[in-house]
Amino acid sequence: MKAHVWVMLKPTVLDPQGQTIQRALCSLGYQKVEDVRQGKFFVLDLDGLSRTEAETEVERIAREVLTNPVIEQFRFEILD
Repeated sequence: MKAHVWVMLKPTVLDPQGQTIQRALCSLGYQKVEDVRQGKFFVLDLDGLSRTEAETEVERIAREVLTNPVIEQFRFEILD
């Protein structure tokens, strides 16, 4: 079983790296890109857990280890 976890800055938090990427894209001719938000993506390999246990474990890992809850939010999915 695998878990995919996406971590992004909260919408209210400035994203200077995303802004830099957006400006670079415009300078490369991608004028239609109006905004970029940069984030992190994690793939966790899980073993010996039921789906319910995996969801609980991944949510705890994401909340306590992978994110800074003051400025970041996360979402995840469990893949069989």
